Amino acid sequence: MRIHHLNCVSSCPLGGVLMDGMTAGVRGRLTCHCLLLEFESRLVLVDTGFGLRDVANPRSRLSGFFLFLTSPEFREEMTAIRQIERMGYDPRDVTDIVMTHLDFDHAGGLDDFPHARVHMLGAERSSAEARETMLDRMRYRPQQWSSQANWTTYRAEGERWFGFDSVRELKGLPPEILMVPLIGHTLGHAAIALRRSDDWLLYAGDAYFYYAEMDLDHPRCTPGLRFYQWMMEKDRRSRLSNQDRLRELARNHGHEIDMFCAHDVREFERITGRPAGQPAGRQSSVAPAAGMGERPAPAMSRSESMR
Repeated sequence: MRIHHLNCVSSCPLGGVLMDGMTAGVRGRLTCHCLLLEFESRLVLVDTGFGLRDVANPRSRLSGFFLFLTSPEFREEMTAIRQIERMGYDPRDVTDIVMTHLDFDHAGGLDDFPHARVHMLGAERSSAEARETMLDRMRYRPQQWSSQANWTTYRAEGERWFGFDSVRELKGLPPEILMVPLIGHTLGHAAIALRRSDDWLLYAGDAYFYYAEMDLDHPRCTPGLRFYQWMMEKDRRSRLSNQDRLRELARNHGHEIDMFCAHDVREFERITGRPAGQPAGRQSSVAPAAGMGERPAPAMSRSESMR
């Protein structure tokens, strides 16, 4: 598996430095960090960011409230499908998409991969389809869901992984990919753990938004992102509890697990070594684990993969 990091259209939320902690001016900058997993005969996406149809006609796809609040930087070359093409791959080789959750800024690219199977927790699909509150109707956008017939859902049940419960492998996908339920931001939110040759990556999605929230001694967040997380949360107690658990994970296993979230520019640029506004190219991957052109590592036993 070779892991490529994509920023699939940045958002520029109102608040500037009060949002991202570094940008002068009225609007800040957040990434939409997605992953492309390259195997010998297939590609797998983790989240999709915004898609081609969002870029072409955002007002028909997204709520006016979030368009005003987040002001996405709609550049076609930053969509997942265009970055995959730029890297020299065929988007038709994307066989599967693994979703942390279905918010508008994570699910917009689903339409660009109509033949891919889409994996998510069942609670996320149920909550998204119900759209019970006004905020739900703005955050969950059925206009982005032309691939619903291909959705595969899972119960939050499985085995333990570094102290987290109900962690599971996914149907038809390699055992190096695990879904880790982390509810709070939404009722079916999940992190995605990826087993490399000698360590793990943990993509925490929207379990937190700001790099310093994972500081072990003095966790902190900008006022703007603290408010945004409060506004968007579906289960406050679980969200804050899961942030505590992620910090403990970093404290006890930081040498084994590299953790990052979906929207922090610093984390994205630390991992990729390139500006967040630059699309991925042919040299976009991090250190591989049994990538193409290498001898694959032996498959892990279930007990090894679910440590």
